[in-house]
Amino acid sequence: MTDFPRPTVRPRRLRSTPAMRRLVAETRVSPADLVLPMFVREGASDPMPIGSMPGVVQHSLDSLRSALVEAAEAGIGGVMLFGVPEHKDAVGSGATDPDGILNVATRVAVEEAGDALIVQTDLCLDEFTDHGHCGVLDARGDVDNDATLERYRDMALAQADAGSALLGLSGMMDGQTAAVRDALDASGHDGVAILAYSAKYASAFYGPFREAVQSSLRGDRRSYQLDPANRREGTREVELDVAEGADIVMVKPAMSYLDVLADTAAVSPVPVWAYQVSGEYAMIEAAAAHGWIDRERAVLESIVGIRRAGADAVLTYFAVELAQRLRAEGIR
Repeated sequence: MTDFPRPTVRPRRLRSTPAMRRLVAETRVSPADLVLPMFVREGASDPMPIGSMPGVVQHSLDSLRSALVEAAEAGIGGVMLFGVPEHKDAVGSGATDPDGILNVATRVAVEEAGDALIVQTDLCLDEFTDHGHCGVLDARGDVDNDATLERYRDMALAQADAGSALLGLSGMMDGQTAAVRDALDASGHDGVAILAYSAKYASAFYGPFREAVQSSLRGDRRSYQLDPANRREGTREVELDVAEGADIVMVKPAMSYLDVLADTAAVSPVPVWAYQVSGEYAMIEAAAAHGWIDRERAVLESIVGIRRAGADAVLTYFAVELAQRLRAEGIR
């Protein structure tokens, strides 16, 4: 028998059983909260594995169709398409070609998915330029912000014409949201929504993505993506994009920028999303492959953490797998 007062406040009461923990959970994840990034490779006859991202592939148009059916059946919210072209040039001509791989894939996805998924497209030039930057270069070899905006306007119209419902502006050019919104509205595409990658940081965690899109990048993107040291600057970019007409704002990457994500959720009047990027995915897969972590628990915990910090939805390569697990548990 102890001779000190027994505690009367016992938080452990609410952790006692799985049913109790489920009942009092502050943060929940459902399949509809998840968006799957997908890569589509021009000229591919079969899906091609991406070495640094186990389980992720560059799709052919045929395998894209079957993957879309699987995604729709899993109940996820949408897919974000990235094109991997056979040919590149200085201005990324393939990005605005109606017969370019991304625009073709978009038409295929819209046809296959119908109303079951929101088909989204990456609006950036980096996959299509032979220098790998997110815009066109000037005579000095620097990214020309305003000349790039003209290319983005053309890309927006091409993607909207192909049927994209949501354009993902990931290039981090000043004024890109306003430029694209103006182009869409002037062409009668006022119903197409904009996802602004508002706080996109110059991160080391994009490495596997570069393999996935066969990037030709020379140098780095630190002159236009955010400095990882800066928190307030992320909020500033979010506020600018909202003022320019963004329908949704994004923080990217997710796990190393949960403070920026929480800041964004606190000030944004529009939905806030986050992107669990390729390097985050690859780290979980690599650690699990070595037996260092419980893979299923780590996948769910990582997404819960992003949602807890304020994300209304999460772009993640785990989207379909996690959605299938959740639905098996009766979560829809």
